[in-house]
Amino acid sequence: MSYATSKLRNICLLGHGSNGKTSLVESMLYCAGVTDRLGRVADGNTVSDYDPEETRRKFSIGTSTMHLEHNKFRINILDAPGYFDFVGEVYQALRVADAGIIVVAAKDGVNVGAEKAWKYLSARNLPRAFYISKLDEDHADFDGTLSALREQFGPSVCPLTMPVTQGEKVVGIVDVVTKKAYQVDGRKHKEIPLPADMSDKVEEFYNILAECVAETSEEFMEKYFGGEEFTSDEIYSALSAGIAECDIFPVFCGSAFMGLGTPTLLDAITKFFPVPMEDGKPLDENGPAAAIVYKTVSDQYGKFSFFKVVSGKVTSDMVLINPRTGSTEKLSHIYKMQGKKNVEVNEIACGDIGAVSKLSVTKTGDTLCDSKLNKALPGIDFDEPCYSMAIAPKVKGQEDKIAAGISRLSEEDLTFTFVNNPETRQMVISGAGDMHLDVICSKLKNKFGVDVVLSPARVPYREKICKKVKVQGKHKKQSGGHGQYGDVWVEFEPQDETEDLIFEEKIFGGSVPRNFHPAVEKGLRDSIQKGVLAGYPVVYLKATLVDGSYHEVDSSEMAFKTAASLAYKAGLPQASPVILEPIGHLKVMVPDTYLGDIMSDLSKRRGSPLGMSVADGMQVVEAEVPMAEMSSYAIDLRSMTQGRGSFTFTFSRYEEAPANIQQKIIKEAKALSEGE
Repeated sequence: MSYATSKLRNICLLGHGSNGKTSLVESMLYCAGVTDRLGRVADGNTVSDYDPEETRRKFSIGTSTMHLEHNKFRINILDAPGYFDFVGEVYQALRVADAGIIVVAAKDGVNVGAEKAWKYLSARNLPRAFYISKLDEDHADFDGTLSALREQFGPSVCPLTMPVTQGEKVVGIVDVVTKKAYQVDGRKHKEIPLPADMSDKVEEFYNILAECVAETSEEFMEKYFGGEEFTSDEIYSALSAGIAECDIFPVFCGSAFMGLGTPTLLDAITKFFPVPMEDGKPLDENGPAAAIVYKTVSDQYGKFSFFKVVSGKVTSDMVLINPRTGSTEKLSHIYKMQGKKNVEVNEIACGDIGAVSKLSVTKTGDTLCDSKLNKALPGIDFDEPCYSMAIAPKVKGQEDKIAAGISRLSEEDLTFTFVNNPETRQMVISGAGDMHLDVICSKLKNKFGVDVVLSPARVPYREKICKKVKVQGKHKKQSGGHGQYGDVWVEFEPQDETEDLIFEEKIFGGSVPRNFHPAVEKGLRDSIQKGVLAGYPVVYLKATLVDGSYHEVDSSEMAFKTAASLAYKAGLPQASPVILEPIGHLKVMVPDTYLGDIMSDLSKRRGSPLGMSVADGMQVVEAEVPMAEMSSYAIDLRSMTQGRGSFTFTFSRYEEAPANIQQKIIKEAKALSEGE
């Protein structure tokens, strides 16, 4: 069945890991009659967490897409992961969501996951609501959590539902607008008398709601201060406008396990939440077809591309253009997704979410549109990977299998990078954190049959010399027939013009014929790939060929290349060689509370602070830090700030390492060389 855009709602569930998002999805699907039983995360049988990694780990790794029908509306639900290593999946979901529901557990209150979810939604200026979950669990504290939400996010946070309790047990729910109480009756709510001892509390929450309603218009403000009650229709109208304009942030509550509060939440989504939009503007149902691809899933059965239609409609067998590549894609089979299950359909309406199989060149963030439009929509911006490890097969010789598996995985996850670094002789994978890389390694094993190990990535040090020397390199070998003869005198000296070798020749009288000069340069260029201290490339070196000799018969390019290499090996140890370490520019954003810890930690990492500023209520610390000290920073910062801190780190320059650090680097290089 196809729905008009006005009858569609696209909702993203966000919040900290284990706060009940996936369980809430189960409850919504069950209440809407999509499923005939409630799946449980602990049992690994939920509709939302269907990836084998999610089932095994008992938490969400990717955004899953479900849909249900309620009150003749279609609600598309995007269940986003709560753990920060998978924030890329949150960005994907928010690209196509039209509102967000932040789930907070009643016994945990406001945590960093809720703070980050608010920040992500604010960045996209998306309407948002809160759902206080797990009211049935021990130590659940609805009042305390609501107070914390209002304190953290402001007075525009207002309750629309509240729990009915008997002793320590939750038995029902109150609709604050109508002041009616309900309890669970199968998949629905049944009205019950409002307990007499709750009247004052309900009135208190109603007044909070009335204040928020009054703020939405001058007319309502006058009515409020005039002491007049708002009608239910006025409240509903104000809620719709206030939520859409991000002036009101309603709070719902319930127990997904009991089904309590879920029908009320579904009612509210259809009544108050906004219709599908694109960049804050209404969609054109009659316009040329256009869709944004927000997620890709690649498995042994092929590739699924998830998309939202933002203009016109998408039908099966339609041919659309990808403006990024200029190529066309035929959408042979299109689907509605229900977790891992797909149902083939003939069309996906404007504002709706669907999936298509077997696209050839389209990737996450791409636009597919009618050739008449041929315009790319805004894509998805992901954070740069900040945690790197070397990756290697447990069984030697399977490097190609790793590369092939990584290539497939990168189709569905654009938040990690993979490089084969010839300098450090390591394959390096970079992602959002240790959990992220662990999941990738598990998928390599389970999907592509290659067992891997992670180890610290080597730092790409450099070597340079500090003084000028003049040395001879002489290669003379007689072995029957033609011999080999090459003789050069080379001056080595430091320079600061370029990292690359500067080669010059100042030969007088043809002591080394001009046709051998390129061989001398080639011998030196090959040699500088390996320094004399720890085997790292030599930079900022100038080499001048000043003299030498040759033999008319025995001299050759190979002989002079070898002679140059001998001069290098003889000269550089005499030229006060030193090791350079890469220095990066670090920018850390943290709440004020953690500033002392950050500065102390920077000192331990040999960091040099550059300055501090304030942005978006966060302290911004900038510093220069040796790259060698930053390998675990992504994990350490998360630990120091309970996940509230973030950072960027970019390479700046090379700088001479302290003497004690140089000795350590040389020792490690020697051990590595002996190990190989």
